Amino acid sequence: MMLSRFSLARVPAVVAVALVMAGCASKAPAPVSDRSRPGAAAASASTDQPAPPPRVARPGYYIVKPGDTLIRIALDHGQNYRDIAAWSGLENPNLIEVGQELRIRPPESGAVARPISTNAGVEVRPVTPAASAPAAASAPADGLRREPKGGKVPYSEQAWAQAQKPEAPIVVAKVDPKPEPKPEVKPETRPEAKPEPKADTKAEPANGEKIDWAWPTSGKIIAGFNDTSSKGVDIAGKPGDPVLAAAGGRVVYAGTGLRGYGKLVIVKHDNSFLSAYAHNQNLLVKEGQAVTKGQKIAELGDTDSDRPKLHFEIRRQGKPVDPGKYLPPR
Repeated sequence: MMLSRFSLARVPAVVAVALVMAGCASKAPAPVSDRSRPGAAAASASTDQPAPPPRVARPGYYIVKPGDTLIRIALDHGQNYRDIAAWSGLENPNLIEVGQELRIRPPESGAVARPISTNAGVEVRPVTPAASAPAAASAPADGLRREPKGGKVPYSEQAWAQAQKPEAPIVVAKVDPKPEPKPEVKPETRPEAKPEPKADTKAEPANGEKIDWAWPTSGKIIAGFNDTSSKGVDIAGKPGDPVLAAAGGRVVYAGTGLRGYGKLVIVKHDNSFLSAYAHNQNLLVKEGQAVTKGQKIAELGDTDSDRPKLHFEIRRQGKPVDPGKYLPPR
């Protein structure tokens, strides 16, 4: 009897606990908000802002872009990379940074002739003779000085008659006085303004007639020029074939610093034209060396290429042009 009472007393408590657990299981979990990043919403909103416009270079300058090298910039602008480094104040030509502004045109040099300012005070001095002449009023009209007649005489008929007689003229030989030499008045001399010295920029004809061009090698053309994929012509050959300078000039680059060109030689011919010789096996010239038309400057090879060939370019003001319009017919 006592056991049954204890069992009955425990039943309501067990039922109550079961009901409470069932009620908790039926409720959906409360939403959780992440308050650990108060600026997350603002950051996501800021990503929708438009990007700032690209920086524009000043005239005569270039802004370095990702993937640029100084050799590439120099070739694309028809300059010697060492000149660009000097104009831009680069201590190490191999170190350039994206966004850096480089000077790609030579700075203006020479004295500038400035016009004389009209506002400047100019001292004006009147021209005066060496000795001032006596006043004109003090001399008679005939140029002769006379002393006044002296003395008084008592009145008489004879004196009156004498006074009425005309005075005998005095004849004086006129002598022209020598004119006094006037001091020579020299005009004021001003220093001549020297014109600004101009750089030696002789105009080259647009078709390159001033330069005597020649073929750099005698192989067959296997790829021609186009504005998109080929900036020059590819000429087939065997490894070791001679590569000749297409015209006289000076070597501005000889090395492997330009990706895709292998062992490369660049020759500057004048203020407008460059020629480039790529994929060589050996380079036979150095930077700064003067070369003549037809001189052997390299040996044909396949560096950075899928086959032995010479990639040849002509550039005018840094822009690739069709070599076929400059080279003589074969």
